[in-house]
Amino acid sequence: QVQLVESGGGLVQAGGSLRLSCAASGSIFSYDSMGWYRQAPGKQRGMVAIIPVRGTTNYADSVKGRFTISRDNAKNAVNLQMNSLKPEDTAVYYCNARVIKNPWRGIAEDYWGQGTQVTVSS
Repeated sequence: QVQLVESGGGLVQAGGSLRLSCAASGSIFSYDSMGWYRQAPGKQRGMVAIIPVRGTTNYADSVKGRFTISRDNAKNAVNLQMNSLKPEDTAVYYCNARVIKNPWRGIAEDYWGQGTQVTVSS
C-alpha cells in the first residue's frame, strides 16, 4: 500500500521560507511523477509543482521563481522549498504520487498524503 507522509508545514510571516518534505513508501521511481498540490478554504485543490521521473518540472504560475521542487532519491522523498511566501500561499499542502495506467486514455492512479497546513501571516 502506498503511503505518503508530509512534514514541514507551519506558520511563517510573509516573505519567509518553509520546506515541505514528503516521504514515500518504496522507491519514488515507482511513480511516474510526484508533486505538491494545495487547497485553500473554499477553493479547489490545485497543482503547485510536479516533478516527473522523466522530463522537466512544472510549476503553477503563481509560485514560479519562489518555489522549488526536488527529489531526494536516497530518502525516497520529494521536497518543496518555498521562499518569499505570501499570505495567498496559505493552504493545506498535499503530496501526490501518480502512476500512469493508460497514457493514451489519460488514465492514472493518484495517491495522496494526509496534508500539512501552511499559514502565511501578513
